[in-house]
Amino acid sequence: MGEVTDYIAGRDEPARTVLERYRVRAMAVVPEAEEGKGYGMAALRYRGRPLISVVSTKQGYSVFPFSADVVAGVVAELEGFDSTKGGIRFTDERHLPDAAYEALVTRRRAEIDAALERPRRA
Repeated sequence: MGEVTDYIAGRDEPARTVLERYRVRAMAVVPEAEEGKGYGMAALRYRGRPLISVVSTKQGYSVFPFSADVVAGVVAELEGFDSTKGGIRFTDERHLPDAAYEALVTRRRAEIDAALERPRRA
């Protein structure tokens, strides 16, 4: 098993089911993603960089795409979700909509691709 799978397995229900659902959705969007860590959290990684992490907390869940720009772009399209510069919070009563989650994943993937395809300065 990997970092994300191990993290999910260590959670109680309903968190285990919720986290697994988001892991599966991210893998459907970015099948080449791999399990690992990002900033100390269990995270899916893409091209060697952190792609997305969803964690359970006492208050609910937080999703982190490791990009303030990605968070800001998606939060602007959502209503009623608390956010920080780095993530978006949601609860068992009100999950993050699939379209918003997929937007976080696809925008972060595009950001990683753009960063890695930019010519390096000498």
